Amino acid sequence: MAAIAQFPAESLFTLCTDAWTQPWWDAAREHRLTAPCCEDCGRFRMPPTPFCPHCRSQRLRWPTLSGRGTLFSYTVVTRAVIPAMENCIPYVPALVDLDDAPGARLTTAIVGVPIDAIAIGAAVTVVFEDRSDGVVVPRFTLATA
Repeated sequence: MAAIAQFPAESLFTLCTDAWTQPWWDAAREHRLTAPCCEDCGRFRMPPTPFCPHCRSQRLRWPTLSGRGTLFSYTVVTRAVIPAMENCIPYVPALVDLDDAPGARLTTAIVGVPIDAIAIGAAVTVVFEDRSDGVVVPRFTLATA
């Protein structure tokens, strides 16, 4: 039986936001995927930053995205670096190109599928992890899963 991709326990992650990342987390809480788009040049970017790397504008809009993407890269973590991660192995950190946000490559995790089914170039779709502390974390799974 193939190992199923999962993600580390919520006890290993504490959310810290600022004015530039709060809209991302607010959308996630509503089970919406979004990415910052520059109001002046129209380019998307991830992660959210105070200045557009292309035109230096600080004006942003946060459109709702489809949640579809393409797996750009990933790795499989099979060894815990700290004891608290032992029950989280294996997990699959990944980079996803968002279909309707050109230029926005999201660092995320692939979850809920056999690891041997994961491949670069695969179509992926967002799933939301509702944590007990009220934080909602977007993850991705194979679109065919």
